[in-house]
Amino acid sequence: MGEGRVRAHLKIYGRVQGVGFRWSMQREAKKLGVHGWVRNLPDGTVEAVVEGEPERVEALIGWAHQGPPMARVTRVEIRWEEPEGVYGFRVTG
Repeated sequence: MGEGRVRAHLKIYGRVQGVGFRWSMQREAKKLGVHGWVRNLPDGTVEAVVEGEPERVEALIGWAHQGPPMARVTRVEIRWEEPEGVYGFRVTG
């Protein structure tokens, strides 16, 4: 991935809605210094876009494979994209 800023688009499957996933991800992202957003989708998955230094983004992706204690993550799809320079981390939808 190289140096600089990277962007990952995540789709997280399993029991990930109604378990505090979005708010926990926001807290973890802020702790790691990662930017982006997270939201629930109508199909029961969680979608997130995360940007930042490669090792920090990888750490948040690692966290997403587990999620908060009540979550049961079965799969995380990752699509790497060009960074857009988003700042802050917000919960939507």
